[in-house]
Amino acid sequence: MPTVCRFYGIVIQMYFTDHGLPHFHVIYNEYNAVVGIHDLRILKGDLPPKAIGMVTEWARIHRDELLRDWELASRKETPRPIAPLE
Repeated sequence: MPTVCRFYGIVIQMYFTDHGLPHFHVIYNEYNAVVGIHDLRILKGDLPPKAIGMVTEWARIHRDELLRDWELASRKETPRPIAPLE
């Protein structure tokens, strides 16, 4: 599961074997979540409110890159790194 970005203790990953709606995985301390790329809604899991805000802001900025990485991962190609939230 390639990591595409890290910022403020948040890790964003995409899995090669994922199917369904385009999404990414978020790991933050003991929390795990799956977030849809199109609507930025948590599809599974949970994150604290502050982390949700940062992930949502980051994903809005980088939505096109996330979709590109989703396509790469779905073809079992390595996703490209995405710049962190600053």
